[in-house]
Amino acid sequence: MNSKGKLPSVPMLISILVLFVIIMFGFIVILELPIQLALLTVWFVIIGFGIYLKYTYFEMEKGLLKGIHEGMGATLILIAVGALIGSWIAGGIVPTMIYYGLNIISPSIFLMAAMIICAITSIATGTSFGSAGTAGIAMMGIGESFGLPVYLVAGAVISGCYVGDKMSPLSDTTVMTAYLSKVDLFRHIKSMSFVSIPAFVISAILYWIVGATLQSGSGDLTIAQETMTSLEETFNISWVMLIPAAIVIVLLALRMPSVPVIVFGALLGSLWATIFQGYGFIEAIQTMYSGSGISTGIAFIDILLDRGGITFMLEVILLIILALGVGGLLQSIGAFRVIGDMFAKWATNTGNMTVTTMLASFFGVFFGGAAYVSLLTGTKITEENYDRKNVSRTLLSRNVESGGTVTTPMVPWSDGGVFMAATLGVATLAYLPFFWYGFLVIIINIIYGYAGLFILKKDKFEIERDKEHEQQI
Repeated sequence: MNSKGKLPSVPMLISILVLFVIIMFGFIVILELPIQLALLTVWFVIIGFGIYLKYTYFEMEKGLLKGIHEGMGATLILIAVGALIGSWIAGGIVPTMIYYGLNIISPSIFLMAAMIICAITSIATGTSFGSAGTAGIAMMGIGESFGLPVYLVAGAVISGCYVGDKMSPLSDTTVMTAYLSKVDLFRHIKSMSFVSIPAFVISAILYWIVGATLQSGSGDLTIAQETMTSLEETFNISWVMLIPAAIVIVLLALRMPSVPVIVFGALLGSLWATIFQGYGFIEAIQTMYSGSGISTGIAFIDILLDRGGITFMLEVILLIILALGVGGLLQSIGAFRVIGDMFAKWATNTGNMTVTTMLASFFGVFFGGAAYVSLLTGTKITEENYDRKNVSRTLLSRNVESGGTVTTPMVPWSDGGVFMAATLGVATLAYLPFFWYGFLVIIINIIYGYAGLFILKKDKFEIERDKEHEQQI
């Protein structure tokens, strides 16, 4: 049965946006209530607009459930990563990473090194969440031991993690973007490399300069030494502790499915906790669910290591489900279709096409709360603009990632923003000004769009597809 609902007008969409911002700000900043309650309230606001537009509740409920379903892959990864963090801390894997990092990395180059290490990990594994939950946590511990500001360290860590999330052929968002944009995966990566490589290099240089400035003297390594001593007293530190990390990285590099590999890594962590750290078998398995509750005697290390476990991620998962529901409700009342029509009128050149696609992708992050939603909004709302202007869809795929994937850790209620804040222990708005890679990707991509730089020509596949489409018309 066809819906009798009307499409929302542009003023109505603006009203929804304004109300969304007011509700989020009011609940979080003024009333200091959980963000989950704010998103739940937004559900009813959108449903109210939908009823006014003559949509039935059941139509909107169907859209809500569809929106949640499209982002459930992220929640599965969150559950697996929560288990991994809990057992890897108990098993001495993360503490060993911190210990060796303190031995090897110089304070003056640490910020740059943290970004590079996290970038290598994320490229090898294809997951920003997994990289932040393993190498990222280790870098946070090392950075704090060197006396560096936590928000600056978090910015460097997240910058590195999202290099791989955006560029790795193993990344689910990279593969999904290529698929939705209907381009070859490696042509998509090639197109992104023109933006990502300069952004990575410039970010690394900036982190090096800032790190060298903050550690201009010999540096006080007292905290670092105390941390190493405390870790040695609390854990069995040995290169053997790094074996589970190596196994997980190799399995992910072999393109094995992320969730089972991460869960397998969590089981290895529990095994290592039993064999090397003195845990009972049941107690070690329990760390996958509730974390380790480690106490070293050093406050900031205890805060860093007292995390992980599936229960640690439950509030995050709830938040993501509620945010995905917002995106699904907006889709059900035709909000995305109206925005697509607006952008189509403005997309008259590659610069405008770039900006509209990035905005459409960011719309999915802001209202849908997940990278998966941003990929859908970015491609579905603007893909026809590229075909009308006879522009290769590799530009579409590059713009979608630049406006969607890389902006997820910038939004406090998105899956990326919530996960990074919870995992690294730094609020989204605190690390945001130091997420330099993300901002550089956005700036460079827009410059390329208006300058017409690094836009790939259509390949044989795209040309043949266009011919088939013309014949069907």
